[in-house]
Amino acid sequence: MLAAEAELKSLMVAGLAGEKAAYRVLLTALGDVLRRYYSRRVGRDDAEDLVQDALIAIHTRRATYDQGQPFTPWLFAIARYKLLDFLRRKRVRVTVALDEADEIFAEDDSEAAMARRDLETLLSTLPEPTQALIRQVKIEGHSMQEAADKAGRSEVAVRVGIHRGLKTLSDRLRGKELP
Repeated sequence: MLAAEAELKSLMVAGLAGEKAAYRVLLTALGDVLRRYYSRRVGRDDAEDLVQDALIAIHTRRATYDQGQPFTPWLFAIARYKLLDFLRRKRVRVTVALDEADEIFAEDDSEAAMARRDLETLLSTLPEPTQALIRQVKIEGHSMQEAADKAGRSEVAVRVGIHRGLKTLSDRLRGKELP
């Protein structure tokens, strides 16, 4: 999905800049993505109407897209709202066999994308060396010793750096300003 994210975002940015051909390609690609998204949730018959509703909403709300943010969470938020509106109108309760549940939720990784964005935003407030240590040990799963070797620091210095970085992030999340 990361490649699709980059491609869709570049098409959206180009479309917002006035490139009609890029915008046309974007809407075609979005139609395919949305068709798969809705077909898994409501079936093919109702999916096409939802695709058209979502494309109209994307077009009318395109100015609200923040180009500094990932595109697919914005896209799937609109798609989800259109789906909820549809289900409310139809008063439909969608039930799915448990063996099909993986297929239904497979494409929508917007929560993960939003979490990655939030994590990157938080980490960007720290000095680069501290960011690198936290990424290596806490996100990528490297050992303290591996991070120490890569950074050219002692293992104790890495532990202290990570601890201080996480403490700083914790304080910022709680609204405490540090001296």
